[in-house]
Amino acid sequence: MTPVTQNLAIGTADRAVLVGVELKGTETAWTIDDSLDELSRLAETAGLVVAGATRQKLAHPDARTWVGSGKVTEIRELVAAENARYVLFDDELSPGQLKNLQAAIGDGTQVIDRTRLILDIFSQHARSREGKMQVELAQYQYLLPRLAGMRAGLAQQVGGSGAGPVGLRGPGETQLELDRRQARKRIALMRRGLEEMRGQRRQHRARRERSGLPVVALVGYTNAGKSSLMNALTGAGVLVQDKLFATLDPTTRQLRLPGGREALLTDTVGFIRKLPHDLVAAFRATLEGIEEASLILHVVDGSHPHAAEQIGAVDRVLAGLDVSSTPQLVVWNKSDLLSDPGSRAMFVAGHENSLSISARTAEGLPELLAKMETMLGESLEVLKLLIPYDRWELVRAVFEYGTVTTREDTTEGIRMEVSVPASLVDRLTPFLAKGDEPSGGPGR
Repeated sequence: MTPVTQNLAIGTADRAVLVGVELKGTETAWTIDDSLDELSRLAETAGLVVAGATRQKLAHPDARTWVGSGKVTEIRELVAAENARYVLFDDELSPGQLKNLQAAIGDGTQVIDRTRLILDIFSQHARSREGKMQVELAQYQYLLPRLAGMRAGLAQQVGGSGAGPVGLRGPGETQLELDRRQARKRIALMRRGLEEMRGQRRQHRARRERSGLPVVALVGYTNAGKSSLMNALTGAGVLVQDKLFATLDPTTRQLRLPGGREALLTDTVGFIRKLPHDLVAAFRATLEGIEEASLILHVVDGSHPHAAEQIGAVDRVLAGLDVSSTPQLVVWNKSDLLSDPGSRAMFVAGHENSLSISARTAEGLPELLAKMETMLGESLEVLKLLIPYDRWELVRAVFEYGTVTTREDTTEGIRMEVSVPASLVDRLTPFLAKGDEPSGGPGR
């Protein structure tokens, strides 16, 4: 994909005009101004200079151009007046709308919707081989239905992929057909590669589980302070910037809790409103790490005026994962930026299992670690087991969903002391060692 940070010939940064649409009857606490402010931050993260913005309130979007014909004319005039090279729409546009807008505004300006902008930002920030492949997959899935409206070939539209020149055409094959065929082949190749990496990740998780370390997953809206919290708790040295999606690839570090127990703290990609569906699908393998967690820390920017809406955006992504039974702790970060200390208490009181911290000043971190230790203990049952060798599926389940403290292979079977979720206790009860019963784990 052509990088959106390419400089103009005169050496100044590329300029962009923002376009937002507010649909009548869908008013929320998050206004069109708030949405355009976030789009502006996305543009700046991509390396663009925001030269102007315009908005329109509609009963329903125009099927041909998303905005009305008069607004299209206004956008064209604004682009000319501001010498802008990009028009950024705050919504995902259909292939036809992109094509029509591009023709109406002119060849000298590129029309980009919110989805493609986010994909380009992710492309810039991906560092690991898997991260780059996940972003490229999402890019191809986004571009495939839009190739008919693209003036450039596919190889020019996707950056960092390593895809070579388009090559020779077959008999009677058009450039569009060739691009589509190339895209489908590339998508299939990347899906196979990501599936292989998924298998490798399962092996890594299995080794971690055998080590007996529970996993704590950090989730949250982009720029909520997850990386700052990771650094404060573990000294991980993760990049911290006041930008959206400053870090993309997941990071896992070992964490020592107050009682001496150790855990693994893993950071995940930040979420955002209107997160592209293809991007969520491409990062599904990475997000599965959240499903394997024993505890989820939902980090919230407590100083943000729309913290509640940001929580909702994260919860909608989590709803698509198998985490409904995983304990969750809401961490209200950036308490040092609150002018009214009373608002901090209001935040905490309104959510079960929540507390207020500042990753920057370390305020509340001891309480956070203590709460994490308590919740990790409460989520497990401690059992002593004797499992026959012909019931290996139970041994696998213990390693997959619990923590193994001790293991001994005897003539009678496998003796184990384990900490497992309550949902697994019924299956294991018939194999309790003589005289043992569920302890309820620490804190019960």
